[in-house]
Amino acid sequence: MRYNWNWSVLFADPYIGWILTGLGWTVLVSLVAWTIGLALGSVIGTMRTLPSPVARAIGATYVEIFRNVPLLVQIFLFYFVLPELLPRDWGRWLKRDLPHPELTMAMISLGLYTACRVAEQVRAGIGAAGRGQASAGLATGLTLSQVYRLILLPLAFRLTIPALTNEFLNVFKNSSLALTIGVLELTARTRAVADYTYQSIEAFAAASLIYATISFLIAFLMRRVGVRARLPGTLGTGAR
Repeated sequence: MRYNWNWSVLFADPYIGWILTGLGWTVLVSLVAWTIGLALGSVIGTMRTLPSPVARAIGATYVEIFRNVPLLVQIFLFYFVLPELLPRDWGRWLKRDLPHPELTMAMISLGLYTACRVAEQVRAGIGAAGRGQASAGLATGLTLSQVYRLILLPLAFRLTIPALTNEFLNVFKNSSLALTIGVLELTARTRAVADYTYQSIEAFAAASLIYATISFLIAFLMRRVGVRARLPGTLGTGAR
């Protein structure tokens, strides 16, 4: 079969606009989901290291539930099932009155899923910081909350920058699943370009290049941040 290459179609109107608009929605979904995941994941990860067995149990339950259910299933549950389980007025609001319900549910479901993964990274970072840091802080008169806020969490974030970078890249790539509930992000727009122009190879090659380029830039920037954030005497100081 002979394929007629036509890369110029990607820069023609309206297809270039579709791709750029899809990229914008992808970035928005990724940033909001990452904000939710980082904030909630930090709380859950901290709970998993507290002396309270109740707090540890709540954190562990959250992680196990969200980690063991596929992300695509979670998106479907939030978008299709949750409105049916809520009281009628609430469900109607989610399905009809909430602005851009598919976008909102995609960001929330992806954020909650990411939170369970961030929680494990934060828990590992706090563990890597060592009990000695906590004991020293308590010995100086700090409360437990101050020890976490001023000592353990700052150290944990510094130690886990590479792992958190990988999680953000996963969020960026997983945002493509939002197309399954109607969010016109980059992958969905690319598929539309391919359907309209019959230039599938060019369209998906362009999408792959965009995903790869942005992922490379994020990894490069976070690598530089990781180098500057390293503290002498902590794990990874000598790595480059």
